[in-house]
Formats: sequence, C-alpha cells, structure tokens
Amino acid sequence: MTDAVMPSAEMPPVERLPTEAESGLPTAGAALVRLEGVHKRFGRLHVLKGIDLAVGAGEKVSIIGPSGSGKTTLLRCVNYIERPSEGHVYINGQLLGEKAVGQAFVALDDRALARQRAEIGMVFQRFNLFPHLTVLQNIEIGPVKVLKTSPAEARTRALELLDKVGLAAKRDAYPEMLSGGQQQRVAIARALAMRPKLMLFDEATSALDPELVGEVLNVMAQLAAEGMTMIIVTHEMQFAEEVSDRVIFMDDGLIVEEAPPSHLFAAPSHPRTQAFLSAVLRKRQPR
Repeated sequence: MTDAVMPSAEMPPVERLPTEAESGLPTAGAALVRLEGVHKRFGRLHVLKGIDLAVGAGEKVSIIGPSGSGKTTLLRCVNYIERPSEGHVYINGQLLGEKAVGQAFVALDDRALARQRAEIGMVFQRFNLFPHLTVLQNIEIGPVKVLKTSPAEARTRALELLDKVGLAAKRDAYPEMLSGGQQQRVAIARALAMRPKLMLFDEATSALDPELVGEVLNVMAQLAAEGMTMIIVTHEMQFAEEVSDRVIFMDDGLIVEEAPPSHLFAAPSHPRTQAFLSAVLRKRQPR
C-alpha cells in the first residue's frame, strides 16, 4: 500500500465520529487511541507480536527503537493504512476499520474507513506533496474535497496554517521550489487543515539534511505545547525526551519498555533498552 495521504476527490464528506458513550463499544477511560492484541504479518514475517497500547487525549507519546522493530508498522496500523492481522484498534472508543457482527468482525468499506481516518493526520518520512499544485493549493484541497469546506473558508484556514509553520511567504511556490524542511512543514500544515484529533509522525525528519531538522521539530514542539494528541516515531532522542509524556521502546515487534522520558532515558530498566540507548548516545557524542 502506498503512503498517499490525500484522499481522492470522490470521497464522501466526513461524518462526526460517535462519542465513546454513543458507540456502545468498550472504552478505556480517556483513551483517544487504544490497541488491543495487535499483530501484523506480511507472509511469514511476523512484524507486530501482540501490541496493547492506550494513548490519552492530549498525550504525547514517542516510539523509539532499532530499525525493523515494528515502529512504522505500528503507526500505520493506528491509521489503518495497514490492517492488523489480529487484534483491534479503537479511536475515541470506536472500532476502527471494521465492525462487530455477532461474534465476527467485518471490514468496513473504503468510504466508511475514509470517514473515520479523516480525523487522523499523518506525516510521513517523505513529503508526498502534489507537485502540480502550489503550497496553498496543497493545503486547501483536502478540506474542500473531503470535508466539503467552502473554498473561501479552506483558503483562510490554509493561510493561517502557513503562517503557523512560518511559510506564509511561500504560498504561491511549488514544492520543487522548497527545501526539504519547508516541504515537510507544508505537509504538517496540510494534515492540520483537516482538523485532526490525532497526529501521527513517522520519522518526519529522517529524510532531511541535518541543518533542516530543527525547523520541523520546532513546529512539532509547538503542536505538542498546544495540546495536540501525538504519536511520534523518531530517532531524535533529545526531542523525544523534551516533548513526550511517555516514551515507548520497541524491539522485535514488541513493546519492551515504556516510561516517562525522565525515567526511560536516565534509568532504563530493561537490558535491551539500556543497550540501545547506550549505542545511540555513543554515536551522537562528538569525536
């Protein structure tokens, strides 16, 4: 499945997700995101091996771990870009991507899934901007086509977001005219234009030159300070330590350890976490 983040023009307008009380489904208190026993297999490759996770509204959770540990796959399951092989995902108390029919679970059709996913913003490693549209058009197209927002309202919102990410002067530029950091900030603005309840970041700075990383992290830190619910897959340990309420260390498809950043980075309890952080911090020490 591709990393396309913008729905097509034919997708229906978004409907309000039911509240937890209205959904009639099990809830987990104030959890906005809940995963229960999530496995993901690609053929014989068992990538996720039974993930249980709850993320509260307004919580900032960073996921760290070695390459191949399942971090990105977990994030893609949260957004149902990848359908779990086993287990279930709930957003705001509502079962995501499927519905219960008796004792069975039946997949939702594409239109129903699109309505659910509209309230989840995701920013990928690659920017995925439409090259034939200007910066402003990239941001305003989603609300117009999917949310059925009026063009005037969508433009006003897009201009506000461009100002928020420090790119108001680039409104009429095309993506090829921007640096990587600028393109990623546009991608963040585009996701925010859909007014998501949840933002997912999949190594949003990994494709950037080192000197451009800070400008993207600053925008993400601002969102965190404003109370946005965020799940962040990152290799930026200092950033994870500074903005997260909780940090999760994954390895071999499992959550090995999770704790507040002050504890996990200063005194990790699991030997695998200790070894990973020791290696990562050693690489970052100046020679």
